[in-house]
Amino acid sequence: MRASRLVTLLLLLQNRGRMTARQLAEELEVSVRTVYRDVEALAAAGIPLYGEAGHEGGYRLVDGYRTRLTGLTAEEAQAAFLAALPGTAADLGLGEALAAAQLKLRAALPAELRAHAGRIQERFLLDAPGWYGDPDETPHLAAVAAAVWARRAVVLRYRRWRAPEEIERRVEPYGLVLKAGRWYLVAGGPSGTRTYRVDQVVELTPQEEEFTVPDGFGLAAYWQAYLADFRARLHTGEALVRLTPEGARRLGVTPGVTLGVPPVEDGWTQARVPIESVDHAHGEFLRLGAEVEVLEPAELRERIAATARALAVRYRSEN
Repeated sequence: MRASRLVTLLLLLQNRGRMTARQLAEELEVSVRTVYRDVEALAAAGIPLYGEAGHEGGYRLVDGYRTRLTGLTAEEAQAAFLAALPGTAADLGLGEALAAAQLKLRAALPAELRAHAGRIQERFLLDAPGWYGDPDETPHLAAVAAAVWARRAVVLRYRRWRAPEEIERRVEPYGLVLKAGRWYLVAGGPSGTRTYRVDQVVELTPQEEEFTVPDGFGLAAYWQAYLADFRARLHTGEALVRLTPEGARRLGVTPGVTLGVPPVEDGWTQARVPIESVDHAHGEFLRLGAEVEVLEPAELRERIAATARALAVRYRSEN
């Protein structure tokens, strides 16, 4: 355990420069006294580090000193290769850079860890997009990514679902998110921070002016809040339905467990289920065919009954 901590301490100083004993203790989750002992051990082992007293003091390595020691465990090396998605890197124009980085990382690893990393690529493949539908065309993804890296504003011509269907807007790109095979741009604009589907960008014009991300903004925290808000708005109503055992299975509910309502004698289950809208629920319940009967709301029941009548007429036998 201590050997691993010494490596971590050394790498912290190498990557961050000067750090105080208090900062190192917080990073390593040990006491300041333990940091003092670890620093003495590194110095005794010949590592060229020194301490500076005073308010601006701390520990640092001698300028120019770099260690080739990666400090990676077998699990950390596996995770590094598992997290590197070739398709994602290629989308961002970093495919060659990723391949080169993996070669360098592999070369820096001891033989045993190289074997572990190689097995990851042989046995695991991450394919983010869903099964149905062609992948989104994102011809402007590389330009969006470049603006995110450079912290430069862009003018988007953007296609959306409501009128006006095409808008032009100057935005400040904060970050990119890949969700279920689809790229989203998180950007600040006239109406605050918004999320844009990159495949709906019709035209993009880079601007010269740079911007600063607002204090306190975190991409991961924003995305989690965005998802929570999306889910809260997704199901704004409910429907009262009767389901056969097959209908309950296909709808993903378990009578008496998920619904809290046991089946009645004929095997049907009555339950209230959340719906996004009447239009959306109309299509979803039609997919269940005769395995479901909608009781409420009346508008949804009548919509499905009207569709059933139209289908009966269309498929009525001529005989």
